[in-house]
Amino acid sequence: MCGIGGEFRYDGTAPDPGAVRRMLPCLESRGPDGEGLWAEGPVALGHRRLAIIDLSDDGAQPMVDDELGLAMVFNGCVYNYKQLRTELQEAGYRFRSTSDTEVIMKAYHRWGVRCVERFYGMFAFAIVERESGTLVLGRDRLGIKPLYYAETAQGLRFASTLPALLAAGGVDTELDPVALHHYMTFHSVVPAPMTILRGVRKLPPATVRVISPDGRGADTVYWQPSHSRSAIMTPEEWQGALMDKLRAAVARRMVADVPVGVLLSGGLDSSLIVALLAEQGQTGLTTFSIGFESAGGESGDEFYYSDLMAKRFGTRHHKIKIGAERFLPAVHDSIGAMSEPMVSHDCVAFFLLSQEVAKHIKVVQSGQGADEILAGYDWYPPLAGVDRADAAEAYARVFFDRRHDALRDQLSPEWTLDRDASFEFVAAHFGAPGAETALDAALRQDSTVMLVDDPVKRVDNMTMAWGLEARVPFLDHEVVELAAAMPPELKLASGGKGILKAASRGVVPDEVIDRPKGYFPVPAIRHLSGPLLDDVRDALSAPAARQRGLFRKEYVTDLLDAPNESRTTLGSNALWQLGLLELWLQRIGV
Repeated sequence: MCGIGGEFRYDGTAPDPGAVRRMLPCLESRGPDGEGLWAEGPVALGHRRLAIIDLSDDGAQPMVDDELGLAMVFNGCVYNYKQLRTELQEAGYRFRSTSDTEVIMKAYHRWGVRCVERFYGMFAFAIVERESGTLVLGRDRLGIKPLYYAETAQGLRFASTLPALLAAGGVDTELDPVALHHYMTFHSVVPAPMTILRGVRKLPPATVRVISPDGRGADTVYWQPSHSRSAIMTPEEWQGALMDKLRAAVARRMVADVPVGVLLSGGLDSSLIVALLAEQGQTGLTTFSIGFESAGGESGDEFYYSDLMAKRFGTRHHKIKIGAERFLPAVHDSIGAMSEPMVSHDCVAFFLLSQEVAKHIKVVQSGQGADEILAGYDWYPPLAGVDRADAAEAYARVFFDRRHDALRDQLSPEWTLDRDASFEFVAAHFGAPGAETALDAALRQDSTVMLVDDPVKRVDNMTMAWGLEARVPFLDHEVVELAAAMPPELKLASGGKGILKAASRGVVPDEVIDRPKGYFPVPAIRHLSGPLLDDVRDALSAPAARQRGLFRKEYVTDLLDAPNESRTTLGSNALWQLGLLELWLQRIGV
């Protein structure tokens, strides 16, 4: 896990190593263990290292292979790198390190862009063919690792974070009106390749882009889970298959040259990870949970359940209690850690949790993704039985924060679109073949779009703000493929994630399985008051906000007069959604 950046010129001039060097301080938290810079011909590569596999200097990046004529930078982890290394050695390749980075480079040399199909893991990489002058960018199947880029007529710059690109300079920072429409409609999700800024884009998940020396690019999309029925199994057989895949997934994610812990919220997903690791013989596992002060009559912790799991499986458990004095500074610092504005209130929880966890450990497993692949959220049951042709509209009713007509009355006229861009996007996605039912189409949408640009991005940004690597076994691509193929009724059973609950019986205590569904509780953001409300008010009335003029004055005034009354469809604070966007834009200097 690291931070990467670089520049690729296709106008015949040399890259600017200074621009790449300016990126590196923005990437330091992602890689506090070392720094590297390499330039040759039309390419400059930069890297900040978090040493997880091969802690020696042999694993440092940028990595250059003179024999193969390749150079590369890489962020992430390929969990099956040892198996691939053995296969490559049998084919005659020689290794000078024990790192997964070198395995990726040699795998590309042997198998070309299709090498990614052999990788089990999370990754974003840039590989340079030194002789041909070709640049290859790749991203993992679920988009767990980010890769942003800014393109001009002269060349392209890329980085692990959006702020790193801004630090390099020369980026068009005007807001993208379509992306704004998505942010306000789609629960702050801005699907790839867009970002909220017109001049910054992101490589889509499951994509390899090959860019020739003249700047022409060609994309290969190498993976898409199928939500069609091919296997016929009994419910018990589906349960057994799911547990087999999850056992393999958690075992893969223990691969490291440093200890691996678990973020234990007390919910079923993270609890099952702990239970499966214990089942595999892991002892002395380190686990972490976080809690906040209550607000608005809402509890701020789930320690009861995490304590139960820690005691049951004998983990070295750390309960992190956050008082009001730490909360407000952390809100602003978590916004500073965002590559894109993310409205979900648990960003600050992951930020503070990661800050404490990083004092003890470098790698953790997390339960992210189970709800999106196994129908755990409450917007899925209303889609059961909906006609396939009506699926997109049914999804919009239960998930969109607001519909187009309402948004037209909230955005200033100059930012209002004459078309419903967000619904058009969803309708096109839902209309694609390969999803049999309305629920299948919704799960495909959420697992390949919403998941990538909300929960996964949130965890990556907040953990990497403290040099902490988060691994997500529920997003092992074999688990995702299996979940996609399951009959919808198995996922919807028992109020959602029914098959996971059934499969977990006897592995996780029933009290955890049968508990009411919880969310990462951060009451002070759901119920704005005091200094945080003042900061939101100040951000929305700041000169930069007035000059931007994104929202109608009367709409902002109404929200500020009653800061906790207006809620989105999913229950988020509508004022926080506006305030978060302005706080983020002002934080990055736009």
